[in-house]
This record gives sequence, structure tokens and C-alpha cells, in this order.
Amino acid sequence: METILSFGQIILAFLAVLTVLVFVHEWGHYIVARINGVRVEVFSIGFGPEVWGFNDKKGTRWKFCWIPLGGYVKFFGDAGEASTPGDKVKSMTEDEKKVSFHHKRLHQKAAIVFAGPAVNFLFAILIIAGMFFTYGRTVIAPVVGEVIEGGSAEEAGLMAGDRIISIDGEEILSFQEIREHLLFKVDDEVSLVVERNLDVLNLNFTLSMVDDQDILGKATKVRQIGIRSDPTERKLINYGLFSSLWQATIETKNLTMRNLQGLGQIISGDRSAKELGGPITIARVAGKTAEYGIVSLINFAALISISLGMINLFPIPMLDGGHLLYYAIEAVMRRKISDTAQEFGFKIGLALVLSLMVFATVNDLTR
Repeated sequence: METILSFGQIILAFLAVLTVLVFVHEWGHYIVARINGVRVEVFSIGFGPEVWGFNDKKGTRWKFCWIPLGGYVKFFGDAGEASTPGDKVKSMTEDEKKVSFHHKRLHQKAAIVFAGPAVNFLFAILIIAGMFFTYGRTVIAPVVGEVIEGGSAEEAGLMAGDRIISIDGEEILSFQEIREHLLFKVDDEVSLVVERNLDVLNLNFTLSMVDDQDILGKATKVRQIGIRSDPTERKLINYGLFSSLWQATIETKNLTMRNLQGLGQIISGDRSAKELGGPITIARVAGKTAEYGIVSLINFAALISISLGMINLFPIPMLDGGHLLYYAIEAVMRRKISDTAQEFGFKIGLALVLSLMVFATVNDLTR
């Protein structure tokens, strides 16, 4: 019974997060399309056969479908979910062209496409800002409170009271940033700049590899300096409305850069591709975070929203970034890319996306 309840929690948490994020993404496309006078025929959460839906006064069909792994907005003139032009685009009347996506100016189409990922980032900023504004932010100064016996820090000569200024040339402002930096290291050598009694020291040494567990309880190895924080250096920072939005924007930017850094390490071979997670891993993590309460689940939704916005901007045909790439080429060439070339690109993009999904799902299953 406990296993069934746990599985149910995972599914409910996953569907709740995914439904909200898909709605947010597609609403970005929808609202900017409406602002630019485009008729929206379908607003779908999920793919496949319709489960439930309704028509609004503007003629848009809002619906939920059986396969909840995404969604789409179908504009007037689209042949399908991927916004490829339909057969009737060339024979439209003047009135139909006014509300057709494919007859809008290049900058209007680009704005409509970009709006989906942009709203994902904005949604994450609003979530994080809400957390900062409501609860404040606990920051621990990068001061060594304790040196772990037998660790690499002890061998390197680090001492309690030392303040870490930078790691590998990256400025460190909080103890949390130390952990974040180490999570993305791909080698064992580290260079620290440390302040001790107004003196600045440069320390170079080899990190320790220690056993740890990820959020799902899987055994893993992590690099550690071998220090603990100083609890007296912990403080709560309270933010006002505008400062919370500014700090949330910075945090969203930092999270995006970390995601890109990790992906770049996988592409370059510095990090194992087996670390890529698919829908099963996302569902399990959603269920796990839900155990810690609604606040944790909302924070998790912000992280996934950032990833969703980032991935959709990749210049892969079929994704929003692929459409933007086409528009950029069109702007440079001053003529449209042929339908044949767009269709060929779409097939390549579909193959890439499906291959990535299959690979990530296999990784999920092997876990």
C-alpha cells in the first residue's frame, strides 16, 4: 500500500508541475500571438486524443489530451502542432491573411515564437522572487568553521576562520557557491585564494572524492575540499519587492549558466552522458520534493521552468529555437527558406529530439 501511495504521489506531483509549466510556455505563445492579431485555433495541454475541452468566444479550442508530455498552440494557417505552413496558406483571402501566423511580419513571428521560452524564464523569476520576498534568503559567508580531519583541506593547510575569496579564479560570495562550483568540476585539482588575518594566500591541492547520495538516494561520488561552514556566519537577508525581483533575475541567470555549463561538459565528454535525466527522473524528483512540502515543489517547478525555456531555445528545427534560426536566416538572406528545406530540417530536428528522449529514458530505466 505504501508503495502504491508513493507512486501516486510521484505521478500527481509530476503532472501538476508539468501541466503548469506547459500551460505557462504555451500561454506565452498564445498571448503574444493574440496581441499581434493572430487567430489561435487550438491551445492543447498534451498530445493525442482529446480528454476534455471547450471553445472560447474567440473560437479557440482549449483542451487536455491523453499524452501529458508537452503541449502546443495551433495558429490559423498551421498544418499541425509544429507550426509548419498548411496547404491553404497560399490561397488565403486578404481577411484570412490578416489573422494568419504565416502572413505576419518577420519580427512578429519571431516575437510569438520567442515568447514561450521567455515566459518560462519570467515564471521562474517570479517564483524565486516570491520566495525571496516572503521568506528572505539565508546566506552563509564562505568562512571555514571547521577543517575535517584527514581531508584535503587539512593537508593543504586551511584553518578555521579562513575566508575563501575565489576558487579556480571564480569569485566566491557564499558557502553555497563553494558546493555549486565543486559540483561542476571535472578534475581533482583546485586553486583557492584565501584571506587569513588580512593576509592573502594561494593554495593549490587535490580534492578528496567522498561517498554521497543524490536526492533519490542513489550512491554517488562528489569532490570535497574537506571543510564545514561557520554557523555564526549565517544570516537572513530580507528583500523588498524590487530587490527580490532583481535578485531572482540574477539567480535565474546563474542557474541557466550552470545548466549550460553542465550540458557543455557532457557534449565535450568531460562529464558522463549517463547523468542526463528524462521524464522518469523528473517525475521521481518531483515526487521526492513534494515530500518536503509545497514550497519545495514550487522551487522545483522554477528549476524545471528554467530548463524548459533553455532547451526550447536550442537552434534545433522543431523547437522554438529552430524556428528562430529560420527567421534569422530569412532576415539575412531577405527571402523565405523553401518549404522543402523547412520540412527536411523538421525531420532532422524530430529525429534529434526523439533520440535524446529515448537516450534519457534509457538512462532513467538503468537507474
